[in-house]
Amino acid sequence: MSDFETVPVGDVPADASILDVREDYEWVAGHAEGALHIPMDQIPARLDELDPDVDLFVICRTGGRSMRAAQWLTAQGYSATNVAGGMDMWFESGRPMVSDNGLKPVVL
Repeated sequence: MSDFETVPVGDVPADASILDVREDYEWVAGHAEGALHIPMDQIPARLDELDPDVDLFVICRTGGRSMRAAQWLTAQGYSATNVAGGMDMWFESGRPMVSDNGLKPVVL
């Protein structure tokens, strides 16, 4: 398997390119502002939406799906870093979030 890095939420730069691989209903409820949303099972078909020269910080709810996605992306030649603890830790850390449903952002 290809090597990829895992970092805690606190190490994600404010201007990072974040790839959120959660399902649609999770995204709608709350996500990092400015993140790109591609559900994990759609990544292979939507790979052309990602720039292989950009360092991606891949996030899910707790870090499992993002770990698998980062591993796969790295094997395809992309620069992908897994965000440990996912959106659960993002929320707990008080990092900025938005929702697409008009409600206060939450993590599902």
